[in-house]
Amino acid sequence: MIVKRGLDNLLEADIYGITAEEYSLGRSNIQVAGLMIESGIKVIQYREKEKTMRQKYEECLAIRKMTEDAGVTFIVNDHVDLAMMVGADGVHLGQDDLPPDKVHELTGGRIIIGLSTHSPAQAEAAVNSRVDYIGVGPIYATRTKKDVCAPVGLAYLDYVVKNVKLPFVAIGGIKEHNAAEVNHRGAKCIAMVTEIVGAENISEKVRALRAVLKQKEV
Repeated sequence: MIVKRGLDNLLEADIYGITAEEYSLGRSNIQVAGLMIESGIKVIQYREKEKTMRQKYEECLAIRKMTEDAGVTFIVNDHVDLAMMVGADGVHLGQDDLPPDKVHELTGGRIIIGLSTHSPAQAEAAVNSRVDYIGVGPIYATRTKKDVCAPVGLAYLDYVVKNVKLPFVAIGGIKEHNAAEVNHRGAKCIAMVTEIVGAENISEKVRALRAVLKQKEV
């Protein structure tokens, strides 16, 4: 049985950090990844749409070294080849990316595979594929991704909580003011982009978010 490095962090994570240099207040993806690590985030996804593949490769090499030294799980968005070349722990796929089963074959089942889902049908299809976790969203409206679909709302989150056995990460427009609502509906792990990378002080923002996630439902 192959043990996937970094999977334990993913299964236990409360916050899933995602890079987005465009919203990082002039800081680089590498700088932001370092601040996420310092704040105690245990899962970081590298997502970068605008740079050349060479630039992405060099950034991912640096972030892989940082995350490996800190025991943090490192996921690369979209690019299976890039994830393999830098020794990332996993890859996160979209619905229009390579099929998860083929990615599993290509990687020998040695890396974590995540898949974005936006509907019950997509979630059920993921259950029957070689996927380790799914993204559930966008819960709320988000402008972080240029090609994002319309918000799926809390109803889809409720469906996944009740019917899907795969681990999942809630994503899309989640902020400090609505994170508790998502958490109380059953999302143990929440992905955030601009709320974290766009914070003046990332460590303070993560502490505030964790305080919100620990609040009991009233």
